[in-house]
Amino acid sequence: MSKLIKLDRSIIPSCDFSSIEKLKELVKETADVEGIGAYKIGFSLAVPYGVPKVVSVIREVTDLPIIYDHQKAGTDIPDMADAFMKAVKGVDAVILFPQAGPETEKAWINASKKAGFGVIVGGEMTHKGYLVNDGGFIADDAPERIYELAASLGVKDFVVPGNKPEKIKDYRELLERFKPVFYSPGLVAQGGKLTESAKAAGSNWHAIVGRGIYEQKDMRKAAKEMVKMIL
Repeated sequence: MSKLIKLDRSIIPSCDFSSIEKLKELVKETADVEGIGAYKIGFSLAVPYGVPKVVSVIREVTDLPIIYDHQKAGTDIPDMADAFMKAVKGVDAVILFPQAGPETEKAWINASKKAGFGVIVGGEMTHKGYLVNDGGFIADDAPERIYELAASLGVKDFVVPGNKPEKIKDYRELLERFKPVFYSPGLVAQGGKLTESAKAAGSNWHAIVGRGIYEQKDMRKAAKEMVKMIL
């Protein structure tokens, strides 16, 4: 599987808002900032406008990779994988959080590859009350099992929680033999510090930043400041 983002480290603006005009403004202000590696879109834009429209708006400005994050894809039955991939045609990669078990994980990863998408697999989320030991529903060892299965299927790209640098370090050690590339949300607005997470993740890491960029008055300046923190 080819490398999704050419840079070893970058900032990925997360477009988690519902305004297509806001998307146009964000991309125009940040696409040529050195150190911006991709754009992440989700259901807040895709549901009201459709994936093709959202992709076309970004493509008017830049050829940087577009990552689709359905918040959270990969939690349905295995048979729904192909239909999902057809629905998001036009993006470069998809983020999967296969919490529905190993059969779903296998099917959705294989469907992603078949559709020609890059595959980014997440196992642990950023919020409190996710794993059992924190009062959540998800088994404590589930993220490790999800990551290891994905790696065995050839996945190199993984989502790890940016506001939990100690966990990033653990997952880095777990997957080191697979030469992983990490992507981290949970930064800035959710309390994660860019410098701490960057140190824990190693040389191949991309910071996913939403409100820390798109809620700022000067989005271009904010993006440049974020890049300086990780390079």
